[in-house]
Amino acid sequence: MEKMVHTILEQQKGDRIDKVISTLDEEWSRTQVQQWIKEGNVLVNGQTIKTNYKCSLNDEIEISIPDPELLDVIPEDMDLDIYFEDKDVLVVNKPSGMVVHPAPGHLTGTLVNGLMAHCKDLSGINGVLRPGIVHRIDKDTSGLLMVAKNDMAHEKLVNQLVEKTVTRKYRAIVHGVIPHDFGTIDAPLGRDTKDRQSMTVVDNGKHAVTHFHVIERLKDFTFVECQLETGRTHQIRVHMKYIGYPLAGDPKYGPKKTLDINGQALHAGILGFNHPRTNEYLEFEAPLPKEFDEVLEQLRNNH
Repeated sequence: MEKMVHTILEQQKGDRIDKVISTLDEEWSRTQVQQWIKEGNVLVNGQTIKTNYKCSLNDEIEISIPDPELLDVIPEDMDLDIYFEDKDVLVVNKPSGMVVHPAPGHLTGTLVNGLMAHCKDLSGINGVLRPGIVHRIDKDTSGLLMVAKNDMAHEKLVNQLVEKTVTRKYRAIVHGVIPHDFGTIDAPLGRDTKDRQSMTVVDNGKHAVTHFHVIERLKDFTFVECQLETGRTHQIRVHMKYIGYPLAGDPKYGPKKTLDINGQALHAGILGFNHPRTNEYLEFEAPLPKEFDEVLEQLRNNH
């Protein structure tokens, strides 16, 4: 059983314990966390608590994460596009089409398989299937990810995500011509009750904020940069659809007739964070993938 320790931050003070824990990993639902609390797998300052416990500043939360199904994740040699690496953290540029971490029934060809072959020292906080993974991007989204190589780095990077000090900027092509240059979408996200595999805007969802600005207007499309304030599952894809400008090529949230591109035109191009050991601010930029660039050029020629 993996353990994770988290100290309550100023902005989490007064929040329910189940809400706080569910924000530490995008795959932990409040229902799942509530079950862990009932089973005694969550301690606050060494004591068991109830699901409605309100957090105080500097409370020490210890979460015992039940072991995932025992599966062998096979290290696979891959030509990874690594932008930075030291003993604590690694920054990698993931290609479109690659899944970040294995899941039962899909144990090979993922970024984690490649990372396990590249380095033996990954944080164990997220369990056997997701070693080192602090945040993720969708299979058909390309771009930069930070990976923790030890538990200290993992906790500090997660805290930066919670404190919203990580810089995450994405480039995207959306349907429609956005008339205004800047915008902020503040709309809570949760599972779609009609389709559990999809996310949607719901009143009781998790807080989600996306900022965007227009880079270039094209015929019937807009090239935009989106900056994440929060990092929810499918956040940019759902938020842009919500305001009427779905991502081009998005098989789940976009229109059927779209650009000739494999998956959504979304690239995590800029990633910045404070180094977990030195606290030095690091920022990395990955250029648009070739396919994305070619589609953009075609749109410019059609303009």
